[in-house]
Amino acid sequence: MIRVICSREAYIYNGYHMVKAFYPLEEIVSCVEEKASNYITVYLNGVELAAITEEQIPEGEKYDSRERKYRIDCLLYQALSALTKKRLAWGILMGVRPTKLAMAELEKGTGKEEFTARFQKDFFAAPDKAELVWQIAIREKELLGRLEKEKGYSLYIGIPFCPSVCTYCSFSSGSLSDWENSVEDYLAALCREIEAVSKMADKWRLNTIYIGGGTPTTLSAGQLERLLLTIKKGFSREFLLEYTVEAGRPDSITEEKLAVLRAYGVTRISINPQSMQQKTLDIIGRRHTVEDVFKSYYMARALGFDNINMDLIAGLPGETAEDMRNTLSQIKRLAPDSLTVHALAIKRAAMLGKNKEAFVSADIAEMIEEAAAASEKMGMSPYYLYRQKNIAGNFENVGYAKVDKAGIYNILIMEEKQSIIACGAGASTKLVFKEKVENPANKRKKTNLIRLENVKAVDAYIRRVDEMIERKGEWLWR
Repeated sequence: MIRVICSREAYIYNGYHMVKAFYPLEEIVSCVEEKASNYITVYLNGVELAAITEEQIPEGEKYDSRERKYRIDCLLYQALSALTKKRLAWGILMGVRPTKLAMAELEKGTGKEEFTARFQKDFFAAPDKAELVWQIAIREKELLGRLEKEKGYSLYIGIPFCPSVCTYCSFSSGSLSDWENSVEDYLAALCREIEAVSKMADKWRLNTIYIGGGTPTTLSAGQLERLLLTIKKGFSREFLLEYTVEAGRPDSITEEKLAVLRAYGVTRISINPQSMQQKTLDIIGRRHTVEDVFKSYYMARALGFDNINMDLIAGLPGETAEDMRNTLSQIKRLAPDSLTVHALAIKRAAMLGKNKEAFVSADIAEMIEEAAAASEKMGMSPYYLYRQKNIAGNFENVGYAKVDKAGIYNILIMEEKQSIIACGAGASTKLVFKEKVENPANKRKKTNLIRLENVKAVDAYIRRVDEMIERKGEWLWR
């Protein structure tokens, strides 16, 4: 077991996650001891591994808290890298949105060479990651330029049900069999919230709609139609650029459901195999076959869908780089319009989190490289990127897309350039303001971004939907 002792709360997050990145299989606990003699001390089974001391960064030096924290991160990284003889792809960057750094520099007029050199030097990031983050920032800027910045917004709608729960998943969704008696009540509450939001936001301009989850296509065709009709009645499409539904699981897709999506103007869907290896699908709890993926995909194409995304995960249990190459060769036969490649995130709440040794793949770096190369051969370029806590190998999730097929909502959820109003259990609304407003979480600090969280539990959401509506109304009626 590894213990991470920090002298201040501010050092805990990066300290814990950096140690976790270097020692992914170890159990790690962290705590604050205000009287600790060092900024950070790392112990393995009671033996000191590394220590960042006041002698290395004297308190008397004129560093502000951010600069001191940065210097501590650098020293900890260098110490752990020397101990393990490893380098992390993203260096000291532990946050989920490295593209925001590139976007900020791009907007200031910084050139590519200056940015990539500084990104590597300041954060110990690998050269290919510096290049990737810059390339994505360029494309994001162009795509975001199409949006209504001040009056524009996006709508997210969450369906927290799946045909079965995948062993790697820690989202607030559940198996349909566990909630089948609550689906109708949930849909009624959700439509109530959607109708309320449509009235609150009637003077705003809707740019994108994203229905996710969970798996929205666990709803029956009739239930889907009821949901989409509620949206159609409540929102103008005059400024709509994109309408996405996560069809996700091939075992939830039928021709009747796809026909409903087409009839209501859905422009983009996802059909997500995660892997095209049947042995892997069986292990991770995906109750569909590889053949089901092909069947669902061709059915969608036959119905006229011309913007189909597919998701893959690098590092699934027992998979090798050769398995990924085989998966990619099958994806190439399908020729999707976009491909999202995730590096497996190791989360305690997921079933796989209880047996990490079974699924941390030594080939994950090669898998990610293979996916990037295959995407390029399929005519796709990277357009968005994000990272997660405890992501395997300290890597990232990247979306690749053909020209004019990028998922605009995916960029918005990362870059926080436009408000996203979210409905449903566990849905998170993000309101972006041009001028700073009072922060409800901290009255002493004003902010440009307000988050409003809906309750996660389905039964609680059904009971408390009016409370969720009222909470939004406090901001949306302004």
